Amino acid sequence: MNDASSQNKGAVLRFPVLSSVFVLASGLALPALVSAATVANPLCPNNTALFNPDTGQDIVIPPGFKVSVFKAGLNFPTGIAFRGDAEHFEVYVLESGHGLPSVCNDQSKFGTGDFDPTNPFTPDILVFDSGGNLRRTLAKPTATGGLQAEGPAVDIAFEGGLQGGRLFATDSNQATHAAGQNNSSRIVIVDPDSGKVTPFITELPTGDHPTEQLAFKANWIYWSQGSTTNSGVVGRDNGGGTNQQDIPCQDIVLSNNVFDSGGGKKTSGYSAFGVQRPGTTVKAFESAHHHGVCDGAILRARLDAARPGETIEPYSWGYRNGYAIRFAPNDHPLKGGLLVGEDGADERGARPSNNAPDPLQLAAQNPDGSPDYHGWPDRYGFLPTNQAVFNPVGGPGDDLCVPDAANPPSMCSPASLAQILSADRPMRDVLAFPPQQITAPLALEAADSSFTGIDFVPDSFVGGPVQRGAALYTLEGDFGFSAANATPPAPEVGHEVKLLNFGSNSSEQGEDHQNQLLALKIMRFAHNTTFEQAFVSGIRGFNRPTNVKMGPDGCAWIVDYGAVRDFGQSDPDVKFVGTGNGPLVQIPGTGVIWKICTQ
Repeated sequence: MNDASSQNKGAVLRFPVLSSVFVLASGLALPALVSAATVANPLCPNNTALFNPDTGQDIVIPPGFKVSVFKAGLNFPTGIAFRGDAEHFEVYVLESGHGLPSVCNDQSKFGTGDFDPTNPFTPDILVFDSGGNLRRTLAKPTATGGLQAEGPAVDIAFEGGLQGGRLFATDSNQATHAAGQNNSSRIVIVDPDSGKVTPFITELPTGDHPTEQLAFKANWIYWSQGSTTNSGVVGRDNGGGTNQQDIPCQDIVLSNNVFDSGGGKKTSGYSAFGVQRPGTTVKAFESAHHHGVCDGAILRARLDAARPGETIEPYSWGYRNGYAIRFAPNDHPLKGGLLVGEDGADERGARPSNNAPDPLQLAAQNPDGSPDYHGWPDRYGFLPTNQAVFNPVGGPGDDLCVPDAANPPSMCSPASLAQILSADRPMRDVLAFPPQQITAPLALEAADSSFTGIDFVPDSFVGGPVQRGAALYTLEGDFGFSAANATPPAPEVGHEVKLLNFGSNSSEQGEDHQNQLLALKIMRFAHNTTFEQAFVSGIRGFNRPTNVKMGPDGCAWIVDYGAVRDFGQSDPDVKFVGTGNGPLVQIPGTGVIWKICTQ
């Protein structure tokens, strides 16, 4: 394992493991890992993972490329940024903190709590030199500042790219579905040297998804603002119903449908838990703390404004969670357009669904300045949600499920399973009709693939299957709410890096190239030999890739969140251990920063 220089200063963080003591890179150098380690969640130590990235020998990549480990033993990294040139640059890695829902990830229960400097469940930014030596740790939560302790922090980016400028970050006190953590998301400025955190925009929506990835163009900052619910309706999966409703970007008309969470609670879409208002017109930005703020959207604000919160406007909307965003170059076939990797709905909550795909979208404002619309919550990919393919099958995340481990695979009592199959099939519409014409996606990934990052490659990365103008994107993989997204012997989709080449559908001479349709060509670029998370068998490969950025050295830098134990619906081997410990148990110290370079 490659690790920071022994000259680095900071806190040493130790966790109980089953086979050895494993020292994590939370501010200090890691000793070389000679053999695989079994790493445990410190709050629920029966939940463990095999961890042995070594040099990534079990990652399959095309000829002409090589994979290596820049840093291992990290705590849930999700963002990466660079400052400098190919000869001299710094690497900024965001460790996200409490990012997934489980009592095992509760930052307040570790050590002395939220402000414990060794707490792996609170966010920070680690700054490395290009050789992998840790130079400083920034923005760790304290009683007087830093990033928000509850987390998660999601992304970091310099407004000037490699040239630097202000370093922006997104954070929240979401604490992943904890009760009532509403409107707590922020965009902040972090001093890249001192780590001082200055709020830029505050009181953004927080629910199922907080404020997420960042992008810059002209004098605007753009960000993905995920939906506050799973599928347009507040359910018991949203902090027991206490978390905030979704906020529309345009006036909408609700359908006459209400959705049953059991216990007498029925809820309309875009409404507080238990509030029924069938057929009501909901005005744009209802319940938002800023005009122009909505969710399930891509938002933007002026970078040069004295009060940037007053300049917020929706750029594109109708996404469940348009997490991964990246602008294409202006000379690209996408003509500078914004690619959006959207993560589809899970089987959980008051409006559960199965098989929702993960769409790749192209976002743009309409000519009149209004946001374009991509169909969520009543369209998944190209299809309306009432299609039988999206029918829930019943699972432990459904609001109407009464837990019964003796009734696999649903783990719901027979009576409650029957109720789910009666009440929630087919899925019923949230809206009476779409607010405008729906923009279709460019392409679809399999259900539960989970888009987490996109970047366009430089010409120096072109070779083999990689064509000029190509993009790489990362897929994190499923969280076990539903069955696996492939039937054996077909490989799983997720835990990998995909390659997206752009071409034309025509080679006719003299054709108007401004009006050509794109021909997208998608293939696997980097994946594990097992197509599954590395920790399951201890192979030397990916667990959960959560971002990809091209570095100043011309390499693709892959951010790997690390091992997560889940409901086990798709793979019993990754099921969390212990009644009440789920649904998603994070394993600190299993994050990795990988590099893929040309040879």
